[in-house]
Amino acid sequence: MGMGRRFCLLSLIVLLVVFGLFSAVSAEIAVGVKSGDWIEYRVTYTGSPTKGHDVVWARMEIVDVQEATILVKITSMFPDGTIEELNATLNLKTGQLIDDFIIPANLNAGDTFFDQNLGNVTIDRAEERLYAGDLRTVLFACVGQNMYVWDQATGVSVEGTSLTPQYSIHTIVDRTNLWQPSSGGAENSFVVYLVAAAVLVATAAVVVAVWYRRKNRLIK
Repeated sequence: MGMGRRFCLLSLIVLLVVFGLFSAVSAEIAVGVKSGDWIEYRVTYTGSPTKGHDVVWARMEIVDVQEATILVKITSMFPDGTIEELNATLNLKTGQLIDDFIIPANLNAGDTFFDQNLGNVTIDRAEERLYAGDLRTVLFACVGQNMYVWDQATGVSVEGTSLTPQYSIHTIVDRTNLWQPSSGGAENSFVVYLVAAAVLVATAAVVVAVWYRRKNRLIK
């Protein structure tokens, strides 16, 4: 075999290996949560939810994370004050997501993830919205009568609406340790007020200077 053919063959092998590695990396599922993370939700509903769906508050805690497997503890409160705790195992690779509490992190509009109950779910759009005091990039998807919203960076559910002929349920994040409330709004307001005050002072100084000059001219 000539040197030219050997070089081409070697190049082809290297190319295949590189593409194989790239495919393996691309197939990796990003997990955006870790042990100790938690998120709390406010839940409101209309109509008459079936027993077990009449939740008014919920908290999800991340107990353990092993690759794509996530162990969570879900605490729910009902209108009469009853507390119910549930331990569940999610698997982002096999699509064991229960009610899509957590999906792969860092998805974008047009990306899909697998839910063993719903099949492939496509992200409809991404936009910035304020959740739990911080401006977050969130992902939207609609499946049937259900609307889902997830935090892009963590993959955690931040809002959801479920509609049935008998009732509707709306869930939205209330507090979390996944991110801190942003003080950017307050800082921006302070800057605006500071600039406004400076403008007022400068305007007053100009008015006084003009008045003083005119006064001096009249005296002369």
